[in-house]
Amino acid sequence: MSIKDITNISYDTFLKDFKDTLKSVFYEKDDIQKFSQLRGFPSLVFRDIMAKKPLSVAIPTEYGGRGVKVKECLGVLEAASYESLPLSLTFGINIALFLEPVAKYAKPEVKVPIFKRFLEERNMGGLMITEPSFGSDALSMETSNTFKDGKYHIEGYKHWQGLTGLADYWLITSRKKGEDGRLGRDIDFFIADNQDPEQRVIVDEYYNNAGLYAIPYGNNKLDLKVPENQKLEGGSTGIKLMLDLLHRSRMQFPGMAMGFIKRMMDEAIEHCSNRIVGGKNLLALDKVREQIANIQSAFTVCSAMCARSSEHSGIDNELAMDQVEANSMKSVITDMMQFSAQTLVQLSGSSGYKEENIGARGIMDSRAFMIFEGSNEMLYTQISEAVMKLMKRQKVTNLFEFLKGYDLTIKSSDFFKDVLNFNLNMELPQRKMVDLGKIIGRVVSANFVIDLGVKGFRSDLVSECITSLKHEVTACVSSLTFQENTNLITDYKQDSTWLNLV
Repeated sequence: MSIKDITNISYDTFLKDFKDTLKSVFYEKDDIQKFSQLRGFPSLVFRDIMAKKPLSVAIPTEYGGRGVKVKECLGVLEAASYESLPLSLTFGINIALFLEPVAKYAKPEVKVPIFKRFLEERNMGGLMITEPSFGSDALSMETSNTFKDGKYHIEGYKHWQGLTGLADYWLITSRKKGEDGRLGRDIDFFIADNQDPEQRVIVDEYYNNAGLYAIPYGNNKLDLKVPENQKLEGGSTGIKLMLDLLHRSRMQFPGMAMGFIKRMMDEAIEHCSNRIVGGKNLLALDKVREQIANIQSAFTVCSAMCARSSEHSGIDNELAMDQVEANSMKSVITDMMQFSAQTLVQLSGSSGYKEENIGARGIMDSRAFMIFEGSNEMLYTQISEAVMKLMKRQKVTNLFEFLKGYDLTIKSSDFFKDVLNFNLNMELPQRKMVDLGKIIGRVVSANFVIDLGVKGFRSDLVSECITSLKHEVTACVSSLTFQENTNLITDYKQDSTWLNLV
């Protein structure tokens, strides 16, 4: 596809051409069931996919792209994840963690060659935040930068970056080092061009990641000199820039989840329709129907999140303060991805235990989504902290009373009144904060679903989804209000060997 074609054809035509290419390379030219068990994508497969210029959706029109429309970005992610979650994540990294931040925060003279190489040379980019000693505690990172002779000298280590050794560009975070050797509190972002010897990232080690085989991960050594104009500028602080970037990325997780969950649902329906046990297919079993209905609920939630994200997560919007919404989207939908894969494997019986089974691959591939960009437990805790802060400010202790006036739950709260009409203990232990975050995240998700229904989405899917979410919330409330706590006994070995007792 030529660069001229990219902007001249309709999105429907662009997306159909992309989907047709995926089917061709995965099922005709090669066999995804075989190469999905190997490291990396076959070069010819990836060449043909990138020839369709899928990343053009995240490049502004003035630089030859399709305009950074979130709807188009999520559509590409959905199409990719229906066939291959690692492929979708590859695009997700490029779009949300590199191209969108560059489009929003990089200087114009820096954007020109980057977008040109993405379109003409099929370049890719990634983001470096986490370090061997600082994962979730990213603000304490030790990678440093000093400025001298028009360049920033960046030193440190970064690890677990998707596309390690494969990306042509990196967006690198670091902290300014003062003359006294101390690191500043703020975070700076720099673009590094891996084709420039002075800016090259050195891969110290490749990791044997347990899933997402097609994406290389590893430990990277940084000793770079980056031109002054390759520092990102925007927002009052670098931390706010990072929050805007990460919240936008979390709001676009549903794009990667959408195709994956739909595939799990389609595979489950097909298998259970054709699998005969005792003279009836598996769909005749009530529990089976419930399990697949819950995947279908995840499909509806994800559809609603994609619609909301398309309207709200564009680069023109400032998302640094949208913590509850972004964290709810990421944590809830990635929980649902894992559940959907686990359910498909369970329903598939022995065939689900084959490595080439898409559900089996999906368990390990989707598991990582619950960890990176903030583990779900941490994000649920942050949701609770943000909401409880608002409740204290408003001097409200009744959870339902707060949610019915909260903009993210104002339409959905009434559906949960029976289970959420209680006074909240404002001094919750962390395990209960996770429970509360799960509750709030699902009520927020229900709000998205209601909005989707108003737009014309199937009413029966909306109704069934709300019922499923009520079921989940009820279970979480039971855990939240359970009064007894289990405690870890670390020195457990004495008097705990059963063989000595019989």
